[in-house]
Amino acid sequence: MIDIHCHILPGLDDGAQTNEEALQMALAAESEGITHILATPHHKNRTYNNPKSVSLEAAQELNAFFQSEGLSLQILPGQEARIFGEVLEDYHNGEILTVNDNGKYLLVEFPSNHVPRYTERLFFDLQVAGITPVIVHPERNSEIIQTPEIIYNLVNGGALTQVTAASLIGKFGKKISQFSHQLVEHGLTHLLASDAHNTTTRGFCLREAYEMLGDTYGDSLRLEFEENAGHLIHGENLYVNPPERIKQKKFLGLF
Repeated sequence: MIDIHCHILPGLDDGAQTNEEALQMALAAESEGITHILATPHHKNRTYNNPKSVSLEAAQELNAFFQSEGLSLQILPGQEARIFGEVLEDYHNGEILTVNDNGKYLLVEFPSNHVPRYTERLFFDLQVAGITPVIVHPERNSEIIQTPEIIYNLVNGGALTQVTAASLIGKFGKKISQFSHQLVEHGLTHLLASDAHNTTTRGFCLREAYEMLGDTYGDSLRLEFEENAGHLIHGENLYVNPPERIKQKKFLGLF
């Protein structure tokens, strides 16, 4: 398995703080069958700034450390960029790191309680520049949950999304789990990832989530999601099903 969202680079954000903590996360990942991890430290989320050069160097150093410890797990460079109006400008200035530095996909995080009004225009500009935005954990955004038309419009406009494994299996609560499944059922998400921060409160859960995906929707859909992770890190086109609108009345009163 390939995990395309993980806070394993030590000392950069609220994930692993030391090499030893990163090592424990790596061992937990390998026990689940994860072979590659896209390391995605927070960037410009008002607390952490991890520009491209920092993330690239940290990923290289962690790979060297894991090799010295006899691990086969591979760390790939990435970044979880909080959305801001100058994303494209910063990309051209060398501050923004696309998935595996392939210039094709960019993980984008929204604030937890709203989606900025300029999002559609920014996403359009990114796509004109050849970069496909990948919205991380939309299922945990309260405005998207209350107004799912927002995520439909963004996906219909060419954006991709990634649901967190723990959300799908219910570790963030029943309501977020239900909405995560609705995103899957309506073709509004395309990737699963751990968003792991540690081995205790925010672990991987990726194998369990993939098993649930297969048991609930069939092995073919599970395979699509698994293969999409590989396509993402290689800068290839993903499997994308036609998006469908979620009936808003199903979610009234969630928050």
